[in-house]
Amino acid sequence: MSNDTFTFSTRLIHNENSVDRETGAVSVPINHTSTFHQFDFDSFGKYDYARSGNPTRDALEETIAHLEGGVRGFAFASGMAAISTAFLLLSKEDHVVICEDVYGGTFRLVTQVLHRFGIDHSFVDTTDLQKLKESIQPNTKMIYVETPSNPLLKVTDLKEVCRIAKENNCLTFVDNTFLTPSLQRPLELGADIVLHSATKFLSGHSDVVAGLAVVKDKELGEKLYFLQNTFGSVLGVQDCWLVMRGLKTLDVRLKQSQASAQRISEYLTTIHEVKHVYYPGLSDHEGASIHEQQSEGPGAVLSFRLEDADTVKQFVSNLQIPVFAVSLGAVESILSYPAKMSHAAMPQEEREARGIHDGLLRLSVGLENVDDLIKDFETAFEAIRKNKVEIN
Repeated sequence: MSNDTFTFSTRLIHNENSVDRETGAVSVPINHTSTFHQFDFDSFGKYDYARSGNPTRDALEETIAHLEGGVRGFAFASGMAAISTAFLLLSKEDHVVICEDVYGGTFRLVTQVLHRFGIDHSFVDTTDLQKLKESIQPNTKMIYVETPSNPLLKVTDLKEVCRIAKENNCLTFVDNTFLTPSLQRPLELGADIVLHSATKFLSGHSDVVAGLAVVKDKELGEKLYFLQNTFGSVLGVQDCWLVMRGLKTLDVRLKQSQASAQRISEYLTTIHEVKHVYYPGLSDHEGASIHEQQSEGPGAVLSFRLEDADTVKQFVSNLQIPVFAVSLGAVESILSYPAKMSHAAMPQEEREARGIHDGLLRLSVGLENVDDLIKDFETAFEAIRKNKVEIN
């Protein structure tokens, strides 16, 4: 039922895996099995052991590959499992260039694990293409990018980065968790591997932990499959089904949340207590014009900076609607504190050098009524003002 002439929102629902080929079921069957009987002693079938392959997982992997415009997809037990396995394409004495305000879990992997195995790294502001070029060494094998980055929403020019990578025989990995293929398709811009924490927008309901990867080259796909099968950090079939269910509403969810994020970001720019708002949908956001060229929208995640940690604590304690939690990309709005959540693995001096200060909050906008969210925020800001007056 796949048809590339359909728009993206239609293809989320009508694709090769929207109807079960055996029964006609409009929901992919969940194959709860660890092994598969072989009917021929001399010739095994497509499936033998569920770590190596399962029809339910295949359906998700084929779907995400189709949506990202790649040749092969992979489903992992978490976003970090996907990222870690992809990094294992590297070898001892290789070097990687990574965007500097990368997700804390990726920072931890690179600095505390890969480094022990002789894989070197350089953190670079990838929005500065000259600095990026200067950071490439003879043994550089990969450039790793988030755009928009987490949590400062910094925008990297993907086409240019991919061009520079190819000139230097490097692979380009892009974490596309914030935008998803609904808004940005890095493989079409020249990237080699796109990665997702499918826990976030792709599944969208805070009920599953999952990771996905997509490659655009068959040979690279074979290499990544070897690692997936060897290390075995695959996604269970029940979770595969949950991600596929979430994917069906991805486009409509993201459009609604994005529209609300735009209004909230504009509102926050008018608030005295807010020192800065980070959101690609704002015309004065650095890199906004590049983002507009390479994506189809600014997304539903924004960050904003208050004066300090005490102000953050007051603000959070006076909110009613957003969940104050780790993660993002769900139907409920999630307010996170990077210093103690997503980037807790990053030493304070490293965080502050990257602009991830103690006053920074990250908001993933959900599906609540945007007027209710803004009213809730205004109540919290009023409480901060009142407290300040009482102290003075």
